[in-house]
Amino acid sequence: MPISAILITSVVTGVFCAIFAVVVDVLTDALAMWMAIALAFASGFTGSLFAQLVLKRKT
Repeated sequence: MPISAILITSVVTGVFCAIFAVVVDVLTDALAMWMAIALAFASGFTGSLFAQLVLKRKT
């Protein structure tokens, strides 16, 4: 995999996670620690899937 594809995947995932973090920040005060951990996992998982889908559509 070329370095540009790796960097683009990382940037897209980072942007997705940053947006998701805003949602988590709003909900965190009302959530238990295990729910915050579950949301962090969901952010990384869905961010990675989103980045892969975006890259496959562009190539």
